[in-house]
Amino acid sequence: MSIRMALLAILCDSPKHGYELRAEFEARTGSVWPLNVGQVYSTLQRLERDGLVTADEPTADGHVIHSVTQVGRLAVTEWFTEPIDRTSPPRDELAMKLSLAAVSDMVDVREVVQRQRAASMRALRDITRLKPSDDESFADAEAMGWSLALESLVFQAEAEIRWLDHVESRLVAQATRRRATRAEGSVSVSEDARRRSPRSPSGRVSR
Repeated sequence: MSIRMALLAILCDSPKHGYELRAEFEARTGSVWPLNVGQVYSTLQRLERDGLVTADEPTADGHVIHSVTQVGRLAVTEWFTEPIDRTSPPRDELAMKLSLAAVSDMVDVREVVQRQRAASMRALRDITRLKPSDDESFADAEAMGWSLALESLVFQAEAEIRWLDHVESRLVAQATRRRATRAEGSVSVSEDARRRSPRSPSGRVSR
């Protein structure tokens, strides 16, 4: 996700220093995507370099307050209104792993699927426990924000489990076809051997 734009959007509400910005980001997203303060400050430096924020002189306690510029506000407006580009999806480690495991002799790919499904179901249960009730999620804007973030993770986990079920069903079907092909091959070989075997005049196979 774009941490850069998320932090810039929060600064549009009011100027903040790095620690305040990190706390606000995690409050609004339910700490779904935790940040370290070093990442926040390095992002602020890049935003300042690009003219999207300005930095005041350090306060008495050493904090530097950052404010969004007009260019920064325009960038946030564009980010909010433009759809996310899905033409170049990020690499999915699980899809990559199963694609390779499916053609590898090093591992039973069905076992990989089953282990991942168990892990995904545990994650789904953990996320569901964190999800607030509908009444709580509409209590205020901040609660709504992190409720939406958690719901996104719930839907992703549910979709992953459905996909794993689909993968396993394909693997089962493939194994069934292979067994059927081997069985047909064995029957064909046996029939061919029977036809080629010399027979006595009585019709019995000579020995």
